Amino acid sequence: MQPSVRRAVFAGSWYPARASECEREIKAFIDQGHIAPPRNSNPVGGIVPHAGWYFSGRIACNVIHCLKQAGPQGSDVIVLFGMHLHRGSANIMMPTGGWDTPFGVIPVAEELAAAIARRFPFRLETPARFTEDNTIELQLPFIKYFFPDAAIVAMGVPPTRDSLAIGTAVVDTARQLGLSLKVIGSTDLTHYGDNYGLVSHGTGPAAVAWVRQENDRRVIEAMLGLDPERVIDEALKNQNACCPGAAATAIQAGKHLGATVAESITYATSYDRSPGDSFVGYVGIVF
Repeated sequence: MQPSVRRAVFAGSWYPARASECEREIKAFIDQGHIAPPRNSNPVGGIVPHAGWYFSGRIACNVIHCLKQAGPQGSDVIVLFGMHLHRGSANIMMPTGGWDTPFGVIPVAEELAAAIARRFPFRLETPARFTEDNTIELQLPFIKYFFPDAAIVAMGVPPTRDSLAIGTAVVDTARQLGLSLKVIGSTDLTHYGDNYGLVSHGTGPAAVAWVRQENDRRVIEAMLGLDPERVIDEALKNQNACCPGAAATAIQAGKHLGATVAESITYATSYDRSPGDSFVGYVGIVF
């Protein structure tokens, strides 16, 4: 592999390592997705989950597929916000090089990345020195498949109001550079059970119902309201999003791109695929 290309850490485990296997799964995700088609025919962004493809690949794939279907033109850049960060975390970005996927390398949009890195403090990674993190990598084969000619800027942003300024600046800077873009925020929802240290509502069907109907619903409503501050506050208070900074910043960027309506196209939990006392919620949103 070229030294300027960041290797795929989770290929072959969390998702297939071969392009033919990835394509087969992507086609199945679309054909059997049970997705509510969004009314908005021209979404500019979305929220995706980031578990292994077995659990949540169908949701992430269909969100990104919805973005691909928006209008006849492609997008020059996909801006992807993710990473498991807390309020005291640094902003993180790889501003040069490329990301390896089974479908080929996605280049970094280096001019856009450099401009953002000049305006905000970032811990800069390289293709050789980086934090292994599934929140970004699990989306990359979908992005390369549906947007084969697009470049990417992927970054980790903590759940703070300061991150929202990055979302706004990314859109302003892309416009100044003459780039069209889509924005994606990567987060799972409530992590419930002994594995995650949250057992407030017991076990079994009652716990699943509480996560589905109450805890996850609160943060989903904040996302559907395109309210990034509320997304952060809700997640920090009720532990119902693991990457609220990413979701909130994507929403902020989406609003700056002109989004006025958000729609949930599907919701699920890992319990649906593998029932147990520990499970995770997932939502797919487009805006």
